[in-house]
Amino acid sequence: MRGVIFDGKRTQVVDDLEIRDPGPGEVLVAIAAAGLCHSDLSVVDGTIPFPVPVVLGHEGAGVVEAVGAGVTHVGPGDHVALSTLANCGTCAECDRGRPTMCRRAIGMPQRPFTRAGEPLHQFAANSAFAERTVVRAVQAVRIPKDIPLTSAALIGCGVLTGVGAVLNRARVDRGDTVLVIGTGGIGLNVLQGARLAGALRIVAVDSNPAKETVARQFGATHFLTSMDGVRDILPTGAQHAFECVGRVELIRGAVDSLDRHGQAILLGVPPATAEASFLVSSMYLDKSILGCRYGSSRPQRDIALYAELYREGRLLLDELVTATYPVEDFDRAAEDAHAGKVARAVLTFQDTSSTVTR
Repeated sequence: MRGVIFDGKRTQVVDDLEIRDPGPGEVLVAIAAAGLCHSDLSVVDGTIPFPVPVVLGHEGAGVVEAVGAGVTHVGPGDHVALSTLANCGTCAECDRGRPTMCRRAIGMPQRPFTRAGEPLHQFAANSAFAERTVVRAVQAVRIPKDIPLTSAALIGCGVLTGVGAVLNRARVDRGDTVLVIGTGGIGLNVLQGARLAGALRIVAVDSNPAKETVARQFGATHFLTSMDGVRDILPTGAQHAFECVGRVELIRGAVDSLDRHGQAILLGVPPATAEASFLVSSMYLDKSILGCRYGSSRPQRDIALYAELYREGRLLLDELVTATYPVEDFDRAAEDAHAGKVARAVLTFQDTSSTVTR
């Protein structure tokens, strides 16, 4: 079968991958579509260290082909969106409703793929850049069949991370002020999360002026090409500032932009050894800096919720899909993503049409 692999030096699309059958508590999914996220590119450029060789991809949707023993919530033929969170469901963090903190779900990549008899790692417990993948049952969330799979694919990372950061981690409330630094795939979802939460002023900052139209479509009430004008719009500062780029100077900018009791939420991914600085004295008015993993999500709950919000026309998914590419055009999709030409590029493996027209 086809898939995109990275061997530590280069990426290539191959057609001779093999995958094992699902074991107990696992699901075999035929991938229809997968979003190309900057996290995949960060593995390739070394920003995110990961063992190789690896099958890339982590933001996908498809159709269940088979299930292992004990799996009852999905079955063959079901449409599913996949999460990257292979949490155990039994530890103290899972029991507290914090599956993103499950220690059994972090840093233990499996190797369900082989090529020429050699095992390959699975990226983010997912590897959606393959025609088929095996995931833990908890990662497969059934979705209505009238949602196009090209759009549904994006729920499992960009939407969970961006919207979840607003609703679950920052807990933005009605009438709040929000600053969003960077309007790529994550930033756009933060914008629409802030809109859903009822924020009063939502200021988007991006150096590319061409992104203003889409930023406003997703929820921005104001758009700036630099941080210089933020205080003109929010004279006392932002109650919530989301850094969605992963640059330390922008992290500092987010902290410096805060109002009293404000919070900076870090979503961008700088290099693993990057250090950021801030004035300690600036934090004493009850300000805070929050990390956020995967939107502090509970995927079985949140993916189903976001699917329903999409069906009601309240959550934008189709509009996130800037362009689709057959998997064989991975290099072109990656170039367009690097150049900032797309909010999300989506790779396709098969017919991605829905059974019902929305």
